[in-house]
Parts: sequence; C-alpha cells; structure tokens
Amino acid sequence: MNLLLQEIIGWLGYLQRNEVRLQLLLLAVVFLGHRALRGRLARRFPLAGRPEAVIPVLLSLLSLSLGLGGLPYGLVLLGLLLYLGWLGLGGLHLLLGRFIQPEPMRLLETRLIRPAYLLGAALLVIRVFDNPQDLAIIPIGEWFGSSVNLGSLLLAVVIVYVLAMGTGPPAQGMAWLVQRSVGISNGSRRALALMIRYVAVAIGIVWALDHVGFNRTAILAVAGGLSVGLGFGIKEVFSNFVSGLWLLFEGSVRPGEVLFIDGDPCEVRSLGLRAAVLWRDRDNAELVIPNQTFFTTTTVTYTGSDTMRRSQVLVGAAYRHDPAEVLALLEATARSLPRVLDKPAPKGLLLRYGDSSIDYALRFWIANPMDNVSICSEVQAGIWQAFRERGIEIPFPQQVQYRVEGPPKS
Repeated sequence: MNLLLQEIIGWLGYLQRNEVRLQLLLLAVVFLGHRALRGRLARRFPLAGRPEAVIPVLLSLLSLSLGLGGLPYGLVLLGLLLYLGWLGLGGLHLLLGRFIQPEPMRLLETRLIRPAYLLGAALLVIRVFDNPQDLAIIPIGEWFGSSVNLGSLLLAVVIVYVLAMGTGPPAQGMAWLVQRSVGISNGSRRALALMIRYVAVAIGIVWALDHVGFNRTAILAVAGGLSVGLGFGIKEVFSNFVSGLWLLFEGSVRPGEVLFIDGDPCEVRSLGLRAAVLWRDRDNAELVIPNQTFFTTTTVTYTGSDTMRRSQVLVGAAYRHDPAEVLALLEATARSLPRVLDKPAPKGLLLRYGDSSIDYALRFWIANPMDNVSICSEVQAGIWQAFRERGIEIPFPQQVQYRVEGPPKS
C-alpha cells in the first residue's frame, strides 16, 4: 500500500512541468469559460450555447495551435477524445432505446455503460502519467493469509460488479426460454431469473477469490463465522430473502397484484428478495413491506384469480316511494355508467326500514379494483341526479321537540 501511495504522489511531479500546467489551464478555461458565458452566447448565437457543438471545436483549435507552435498538446487531445466519447454515449442511448424499455435502459446506462466508460477514461489518464501494467503488480497487503496485488484485486472487483449489474437481461432471457419450454408461471419465471443472477454472481465471487489467491482455509473460517452471525444477527434478512423467493415461485404476491393493506387497495409495483413495494392510489405513496409479513399475517387480494371486484353504495329513500321503483332506478343508473360492468349485472337491495328512510344498497362490479373510489363517486352522483329527475326524496334524520307544560300550581 505504501508503494502505491508513493506512485500516486509521484504523479504530482508532472504538475511542475510548464507544458503540463499550460494544457491543464487551457482545458479549464475552455470548460469553465464556456459554462460561465453559455447564457450570453446563446442569446446572440443559439448554436454557441450548446457545449457539444462548441467545446470540441475549441479543443481541436487548441491542439492544432499548440502543435503548430511546437508545444506538447497530448493532454488537450486526450480531453477532446474523452469529451467526444462522453457525447457518443448519448448516441448509444438513442440507439439502444429503440430496443430496450426506458426503465431497463436507464439502469443499464447508469449501472454499466457509464461506469465502464469512466473506468476506461481513468485508465487512459493514468497511462499518461504511468504504466498501468507496472501499477497492477504493486502489492497492497496480506489478506486472508495471501499477498494481494492491485491488478488482480481490481480485476476481481470489476468482474463481480459486471456480473451483478449486467446479468439481468441474459438471466431474464434464459428464464423466458425455460418458461416457453416447460410452461411455468410468470412468477416462477421471475424467480428463476433472479436465481440465475445470484448463481452467476456467486460463481463470479468464488472465481474472484480464487483469482486473487485468497487462502481457502481462511475463507471457510470466515464463512463459518458468517453462518453463526446469520443465525443470530441477520436472521430477519435471511428470512425475508427466502420469503421473497417463495412468493415469486408461488405467484401469490406478484407485480400488478392489488392487495388490501390497512383499509386501502394497493398495487404491487415490484417484489424483491427483501421487500415488496406497493403503490397506494389515494395519496400516491409507496409502501415498502418486508416479504416475511405476507407469511405471518392474512392478506386480502382483489386480483388472485381475476381483477373483477364487487363494490357497493348505500342510499336512503323516503317511505312514500315504491321500493320496486327505487330498486329499478338504482339498477338502471348503474347500468348507464361506462365503468360499471354489465355482467354480472348491477343489483339493488332493500336492506332495512330505518328511522327516517328505507335503506337501499346498490351492488355492482368493476374491472379494476384501484378505480373503486372514483367509480363509487360516479355512481353516487348518478343516483343523486336520477332521484332528482324522478322526484325521489333522500330524507335526513329529523327530531321534533315538544314543549310539555308542567302540572298546574295549586
């Protein structure tokens, strides 16, 4: 580790060279100056306000001028190439965006493409000051009884990272092929894709440890300690992990499912190996619920076998109105609304004879449980309009007070 720090400190000696400081100063002037003057330039020359159009031209002119003047221009040229490569990532995004959905594309870009580019750019910059092959053999210490050098450690980390971040689409493709061949459910397909990813990452970790040269006996000892810790300290995490796999295979809680949580219908947005993310419509909130919860508590689902749900509104009508007429009007009102299903047909019921009114219930079916509140509002507004047109009164509780005179005074 000390040798690595000495190498890094040695790079600072390049800053003492005038030609290096000149190139760094010119790069700073181009990037920072254009950022400071971009607003003013854009008002006069719209094209000049776009850095992707101006900065490459300025850096090219600087490289040409330094070359004609007999001065070194390697850093300026490197800055130009790195900036053009960064702009090229935008074109790659547009190209891959034609075949990949926006959210997977965003994850692929932020977790794999751009980090890979930054790593390559860092290696190019290091190559200016030093030889990466010489840096790779620098020892950084004794880990688990083995001497580890910088190159093997970085290679192992990069491979594990790529496996963790980049095996998603291949794993999903393999799971899709298995689903087409065997006929497993969508939940089992998602579970299989996750298991393929974790197996690939586990194999990558084993290979990385072996590549670095860790002592296998020491690794087994650490694994045994972790197993003890698993039993005492992180058993809840492991329980949620196993519960997530089981839920995915079973398919009882899957993305798109509508569950009844704390009196509100919530849609399952994603099901991970630790927790499920549910979306609540009334306040646009996301609920993060540990997977183990679905095994220890009763959960009501509205989309277990289908997405149809029966809903109900209550209304009262005055005693002077014929109940048969009221029931027919309630059913006709529900049938006239577009988001109320025709089959099963709406059904009006007379519930009871109340103190101030006859109480009725209108039961109807809807296609999407998440629309229940808004459809009930439409039904009740329709009932109000229909009752007003037919002259049906919706009474409200009233109390009559009588003044009672006391006994006459003797």
